[in-house]
Amino acid sequence: MKKIISLIALFLVTFSFAQVKWMTIEEALKAQKENPKKILIDFYADWCAPCKIMDKKTYGHQVISDILNESYYPVKFNAEDKKEIEIFGRKFSNPNTEHKKGRNSLHEFTQYMNVAAVPSTVFLDESGNPITILQGELSAKELEPYLEFISKDLFKKIRSREQWEDYQKKFKSKIKE
Repeated sequence: MKKIISLIALFLVTFSFAQVKWMTIEEALKAQKENPKKILIDFYADWCAPCKIMDKKTYGHQVISDILNESYYPVKFNAEDKKEIEIFGRKFSNPNTEHKKGRNSLHEFTQYMNVAAVPSTVFLDESGNPITILQGELSAKELEPYLEFISKDLFKKIRSREQWEDYQKKFKSKIKE
């Protein structure tokens, strides 16, 4: 009986936490061909404390994970990864890893996406073209308006700082603090 209760408790704990269904960039671009959606790429590094905070508190928030899983193909990409990837008709690698002293060198794909620091969040449209980049650690409440703004193509209508500020004022967050 104790084993059954333990298994049920473990099951409930496992599924009560928000979980983003992370993909590789290759998987996301392939899925995009069958069912077009925007891509969100979370560029991180293993040593990056703000990246770990975002992973737990921002992407771990139920509202954020629900939006990402429904409206995006969410991708995690280690900005210093050593493996070679082939996307956009070319190969990207990190050939300087072996010779670099100190922190690891940035992967060529990281540089291609104009990511110079982690954490950075990059949004791609349904064709894999860049929309924008958000640099630095973002809380769930800070990221949420961008997720709706980009997923619903509202960014195509904003032409001035005043319009953006108006959007932010009118935005109704689903996050209760």
